[in-house]
Amino acid sequence: MRDEPGLAEAAELFKVLGNESRLWLVRLIGQRARTVGALVEATGMSQPLVSQHLRTLKQAGLVTAGRHGREVEYHLADQHVAHVVDDAVAHAQEEK
Repeated sequence: MRDEPGLAEAAELFKVLGNESRLWLVRLIGQRARTVGALVEATGMSQPLVSQHLRTLKQAGLVTAGRHGREVEYHLADQHVAHVVDDAVAHAQEEK
């Protein structure tokens, strides 16, 4: 196997994004920063499930958390991730 820089990291990125719920959260957070409560409301997922997915995304360096008053808001760490997800969804929607 070639030792191309960034290839292993890209594979890890796709592993983390290989979950429909996490893709949905990335798309929502990519639109604007959101709290856990706002993500629960938007997705209908339970609060513990949203928090678990956010923890995974945060550990992978894909989202960051910042305090906004009494709430914690989640932001995308890098807009490249939003582009990757948007491109993947657009590709999936193309007629074959």
